[in-house]
Amino acid sequence: MPESPAAQRAFLIGVQTPDMPAGEGAELLAELTELVENLGFEVVRTTLVSLRRGSPALLLGKGKANEMVALAKSDGAQLIVFDAELSPAQQGNWDELSGLAVIDRQEVILEVFADRARTREARLQVSLARLEYSLPRLKRAWTHLSRQRGRGALGGEGETQLEQDRRTVRARVAHLKEELAAVVRHREVQRQRRMRVPVPTAAIVGYTNAGKSSLLNALTGASVLVEDKLFATLDPTTRQLVLPGNLKLLLTDTVGFIRRLPHGLVDSFKATLEEVVVADFLIHVIDVTSPHWEKHRATTLSVLAELGAGERPVITVFNKIDLADPAELVSARRLAPEAVPVSALKGTGLDVLVGRCRELCASEEGAVDLLIPHGRGDAIARLHALGQIYSQDPQEDGVLMHARFPAAQAGFFAPFVVRRLARGPRKA
Repeated sequence: MPESPAAQRAFLIGVQTPDMPAGEGAELLAELTELVENLGFEVVRTTLVSLRRGSPALLLGKGKANEMVALAKSDGAQLIVFDAELSPAQQGNWDELSGLAVIDRQEVILEVFADRARTREARLQVSLARLEYSLPRLKRAWTHLSRQRGRGALGGEGETQLEQDRRTVRARVAHLKEELAAVVRHREVQRQRRMRVPVPTAAIVGYTNAGKSSLLNALTGASVLVEDKLFATLDPTTRQLVLPGNLKLLLTDTVGFIRRLPHGLVDSFKATLEEVVVADFLIHVIDVTSPHWEKHRATTLSVLAELGAGERPVITVFNKIDLADPAELVSARRLAPEAVPVSALKGTGLDVLVGRCRELCASEEGAVDLLIPHGRGDAIARLHALGQIYSQDPQEDGVLMHARFPAAQAGFFAPFVVRRLARGPRKA
């Protein structure tokens, strides 16, 4: 793939404001550096600016802005990247002042998502987010056009090229929303099919690159793409995990979160992230080797609350304990004593995590006791394949099994039912 001649050398500007915790600007700038490098750009310089109050025109003061432009040009940069949100007007002013391409953190994240999108659903979601981001910025591309178009198929008299482009983008946005609505309907059909068998579900969530896909692979034997980079996978992947007692659990790996995730992406990816909202519980994976894991945890919980999943039961998982400093791990466990320490790579601690999952899936409401004769191995096999078995006890005249099964199988199992659970769950 040929390299683009523009924007190969990037100059990054971070911002530390009085309302940010000390050091957060530097942390975010380091994260932005990784995002930009993941796009294949060479970062020639990063610089952190202390900002007391943002300027409406340039965010930075005019003197500091001129200083940044001079530094960028002396480094031979072709792209200036702000680790802050620039308004369309500010972005346009920077373009004019510097003569270089100027983008912000939101646009970088959108480009990373576009680079990672593989399936039709992910591409639709990214396209929608990019169009909605670009709509108020179209003026930047057409400030040199002032002529009017005449009558014709493209618009009426007096309609400018900019107005036509806005109309085109709005039409495309509406079309993409329709396509995504169809994706949501299709996903709902798939979910309804799964719900015919009463299988509990869990969504694996966490900060990007925390090891969510590695954990899914380790627990279920799946082969989801695992790479040491941000947003390696965007699409949800669901696999079945069989818990002790033949209790089945559907695990879904979801897209990773990040600080200052553009709201447009949260909105656009709700078709993907809705798996989080409907899950019975969440498995929150944290990279315990990261010095910023507490902030990553807070970011994930904040996005979950925004999605309406803030009240879901959560199993917190400290991943990558094989790489963690022992003293730092002890300190982390003091701060989050409920967390399950695991290594998805080495398989350490997975039995404890499976046990926690089993506890959250242990509700037996709607379960029945069945006495299946020894000669009906077919019925026992069907119950193992389709149902959830909480206990089984060999008897003289058969196997007494406490279990639940899909409503569609009620007729088949009816002859074996000896007692229905009248009310509420029973401890497994």
